[in-house]
Amino acid sequence: MSKKQGFRLGIYIFKDAEIIDYAAPHGVFSVARRLDPELDAFLVADSLRPVQTQAGFTVHPNYSFNEMPDMDAFLIPGGFGTRQETYNKRLHQFIVSLPKTTLLTSVCTGSWIYGQMGLLDGLPATSRKEPDRLEASNMGKVPIDRLAEIAPACTISRARIVDTGRMITGAGIASGMEMGFHLLRRAGYDDTFIADVARVMEYSAAYNIYKDDIEYFTQVGK
Repeated sequence: MSKKQGFRLGIYIFKDAEIIDYAAPHGVFSVARRLDPELDAFLVADSLRPVQTQAGFTVHPNYSFNEMPDMDAFLIPGGFGTRQETYNKRLHQFIVSLPKTTLLTSVCTGSWIYGQMGLLDGLPATSRKEPDRLEASNMGKVPIDRLAEIAPACTISRARIVDTGRMITGAGIASGMEMGFHLLRRAGYDDTFIADVARVMEYSAAYNIYKDDIEYFTQVGK
């Protein structure tokens, strides 16, 4: 795969988004930019107002939906806020408006949104597999099982990253790191470059454990 010049990652930010879900892939791109300044990552929100994410952590988006920023990949993180975002028609409209060449990616429960839109029908996808205490009780549900309910035509995968071409889903919270590395791979960067990014981040041991935990799927006729 040839390297895409100036690859741009847009990360959706919303109320009660999980911090690590969006900060991890953003951090991977931040470090990768030391090696290739052409890379870019930025935050996208419904408007340019500050957004309070999980645990009161407030961030300022770089772009609003109305600005339609050019990007090669759009990432939806998970978090408590996906309970509302799953049914956010304005977000759905924004996703539909993106060029077909834009990769649609997610971390954790961000995949629920694509599932609700029917974009995972006939495809494998993943979400967080480890429950918190409430989710493990009879009052809750493990996020990956909730994905199965939202998108019954989706095949549930337990891989850390699932790449079906345009749609790429990541598993639990910390898999945002692997999503960041995988998007570098999809941008055409070679293993040496990505391993060097992981080394600078002092993440080499974990990178080597997870780098092959990827399920690839190609639709017939695609």
